[in-house]
Amino acid sequence: MKSMYDVIVSPIITEKSTAAKEKSNEIEFVVNKVSNKKEIKDAVEKIFKVTVLDVRTINMPGKIKTVRGSHRGLRSGYKKAVIKLKQNDKIEFFQGV
Repeated sequence: MKSMYDVIVSPIITEKSTAAKEKSNEIEFVVNKVSNKKEIKDAVEKIFKVTVLDVRTINMPGKIKTVRGSHRGLRSGYKKAVIKLKQNDKIEFFQGV
């Protein structure tokens, strides 16, 4: 059995995710590739003590990148989860910054 800390890998903090957080109270996380929506929901609720209304998952494919002019490499893909929280619940990653 996976630990709840094995399900959530890291938060995604970009301009787009910050705007979604402010506008519609949605938080984005990188999650374990084999985790399902129920495991993600339970992990977020237990770790951050919030109420999750909806979970959407997206498998992000790896990107091909050129290294040193002619060599091509592949970045690894990941699974992203978009979590919709109850109206008054918040998850703060950087407090006081």
